[in-house]
Amino acid sequence: MSETTPPAIDADGIEKRYDDGEDVVTAVDDVSLTIDPGEVVGLLGPNGAGKTTTIKCLLGLIVPDSGTIEIRGTDVAEHPERAHARVGAMLEGERNAYWRLTVRENLSFFAGLGGQQPAELRERHDRLLERLDLAGRADSVVNDLSTGMKQKVSLASTLARDVDVIFLDEPTLGLDVETALSLREEIRRLAESEDVAIVLTSHDMDVIEAVSDRVVILQDGRVIADDPVDRLGELFETQSFRVAIAQPVDELVRRRLDGLDLEVRGENDRLVIESQGTDSQTVYELMRLLEETGQELRDIDSVAPDLEEIFLELTDDASDARSDAQETARVVAGSGSKGGS
Repeated sequence: MSETTPPAIDADGIEKRYDDGEDVVTAVDDVSLTIDPGEVVGLLGPNGAGKTTTIKCLLGLIVPDSGTIEIRGTDVAEHPERAHARVGAMLEGERNAYWRLTVRENLSFFAGLGGQQPAELRERHDRLLERLDLAGRADSVVNDLSTGMKQKVSLASTLARDVDVIFLDEPTLGLDVETALSLREEIRRLAESEDVAIVLTSHDMDVIEAVSDRVVILQDGRVIADDPVDRLGELFETQSFRVAIAQPVDELVRRRLDGLDLEVRGENDRLVIESQGTDSQTVYELMRLLEETGQELRDIDSVAPDLEEIFLELTDDASDARSDAQETARVVAGSGSKGGS
């Protein structure tokens, strides 16, 4: 991004609370996020982490209690209509389409919402219909389509006009494998060829890993990770080894494996052995143990943690840290009460 080109999204210190007093719930807690044009960002977090509220704040659908949000240099709070014209969003799957219109009429309608002439976007719409396997149903009323086809129409409608930012919530839900792969290609094409910034949420970690340049993880309304996809694995020193052996492992062998500070998971004749910071020496000791106990080694390979494992590890760590902090606060408060009595 050049110095004169503003970020696609620039959010600084967003906070959103519900209720007040003792019942206050902080849904978004000091979230700052910058996304450049042409960048695909996977937004992850467990249920209740603040993903939906964050996205709705970025879209201007919810007014944050504090913080600022700009879309390509336009303040969402001060100029909501100008900001909205630069954004496309699919937040509730198939519900994004008008079911009484045909497929092509939906694309024309949503293109017109941004002040663009549908006729000028005919080539774009034709490409979307082909990629999403909708060309043969372009003149069908959406209400007559299957659930999966309606999901495709919602996607096509979201992508129907030229925008700077696209929000996609579970875009592959209900799609067949071939269409889901075509969608991945379209997301990357939009980012790389048209400089569109895309914010993607999905429970399908394969999709996030395949198309995202960066992953942002929320927990309890806060950003707990914001890294390029290929660097997230560097947060962990764990090396995983998948070991296949020819016969079941008895309890004695399992106890000796535990003595090497190794975690043993899986079936007796198909083990996954893990250790934090495993080095070559541990592997040598493991091999000696298997040899001494008469285990016939079939295969061994090193496996890097995948995105799902990293996500679970980070959110678990964040939950543990929060629980520890809350417990410490309770103990301190209790000590203070006793001291003042």
